[in-house]
Amino acid sequence: MTFGIIGSGSWATALAKILTDRKHSINWWIRNTDAIDYIKKNSNNPNYLRSAKFDTSLLTMSPKIEDVVAQSNVLVVAVPSAYVEESLGILRSNDFKGKKVVSAIKGLLPEKNILLNHYLQTQFSFPLEDYFAVLGPCHAEEVAEEKLSYLTFSGIDITTASEIASHFTTDYISTIINHDILGVQFAAVLKNIYALGAGIAHGLGYGDNFLSVYIANAADEMAGFLKRFGAEHITVGEHDGEDPITHRKTPNYAASVYLGDLLVTCYSLHSRNRGFGKMIGEGKSVEGIRSEMNMVAEGYNAAKCIYHINKSVGAAIPIAETIYNILWEDVKPSEGFKRIEQVLV
Repeated sequence: MTFGIIGSGSWATALAKILTDRKHSINWWIRNTDAIDYIKKNSNNPNYLRSAKFDTSLLTMSPKIEDVVAQSNVLVVAVPSAYVEESLGILRSNDFKGKKVVSAIKGLLPEKNILLNHYLQTQFSFPLEDYFAVLGPCHAEEVAEEKLSYLTFSGIDITTASEIASHFTTDYISTIINHDILGVQFAAVLKNIYALGAGIAHGLGYGDNFLSVYIANAADEMAGFLKRFGAEHITVGEHDGEDPITHRKTPNYAASVYLGDLLVTCYSLHSRNRGFGKMIGEGKSVEGIRSEMNMVAEGYNAAKCIYHINKSVGAAIPIAETIYNILWEDVKPSEGFKRIEQVLV
């Protein structure tokens, strides 16, 4: 497999590190030519994860996305969801023929309220069978530090998902296979909203006792949405046998890609969504925070997307809806969390 990385932010940089640590030569789309020149000279990304060093002989970097796509047969898309259309818009359907796409995006396209696979299908007639997703819980900062982390690779073609995952397995990365391709992506979207809310709670001065109750209820709310949406593996404590190769239990809602990712995103100081929310709770404006942060907090746009998607899904998501009200409808954080207090059980 020849991998192409689309994007140069922290998560794209972490994935590039994993692959090159496995001695894979990769093609890497980096829009900024100054960043390309810096990496060639200094062996690290000047803007993200500066501690991650690269063997530059394994990197073929280009500011032209069409070149990276043409030279790769597995495309790892790791740009913020808000920039997907801008980044991929230059490409044509023929550019994707014979390719596999791995989404490393944890959000919905905000103008369309759709996942990356739906965008690829409608824009490029790209089949779901060739689409995969790589998900956490896994913070880029800990990948850079080579702290043991778990990545879940999901796709309806389990054989290919396993093959792709094998190229990311290292001493510090353990990989898990899952075929609930839509469920895992929506879980990743929802956990960012709840993590943003956890940050707001922290900024407002709520303590650990409240936060534990908030997260437990958020987990229940997320499960209800996923179940209504038709996601799999939502029952805790029950497993459909074991994986015939790894002999691990088959995943359920308590697995890392569902509940685990929610927990780490709500609690970790590395979480940009938690950090974004904390500043909201402290009284800063959304506009001020967005201009201040060097990274995109996916939960901000996701709150609006899920609010509109749920009009057709019909799940009971009062916590997520209140986070939306705070971010997009000018509800004061303190007032919003008084509402949330009343729905917690």
